[in-house]
Amino acid sequence: MIKQVSVFVENKPGHLVEIASALADAGIDIRALSLADTTNYGILRLIVAEPDTAWRVLREKGLTVSLTDVLAVGVDDRPGGMVRALAVLAEKQISVEYMYAFIGGTEDGAKVILRLDNNEAGAAALQEAGIRILQPEELYQL
Repeated sequence: MIKQVSVFVENKPGHLVEIASALADAGIDIRALSLADTTNYGILRLIVAEPDTAWRVLREKGLTVSLTDVLAVGVDDRPGGMVRALAVLAEKQISVEYMYAFIGGTEDGAKVILRLDNNEAGAAALQEAGIRILQPEELYQL
């Protein structure tokens, strides 16, 4: 499983720069991110090179932070590249709570971060179908 850093963020100018600066000052690279918001607050989800250190650094800044286990899968970077993985999950009745994707690194293809209602069952189903589950070091060291 991949460790994702989630930060509860008030929707006010300067809060994102505070988070990004704290991570930069600690020498922590952000590999991927997603920001979902409501009217007053948002959740910033981050894949970073050093998730445990990032969690500590952000907590020390007084922020509400958590570590969440997520899956990362490698898919073809083409139209429909994610369809097969989603079909496998649907067939096994595994719900996707949220997901986000990015491209980069040395290999062709996209990387998709998934939070499932059952990460373990989802990982097993995806692996059984031949879909590549990415290991933490593959993302943390991009």
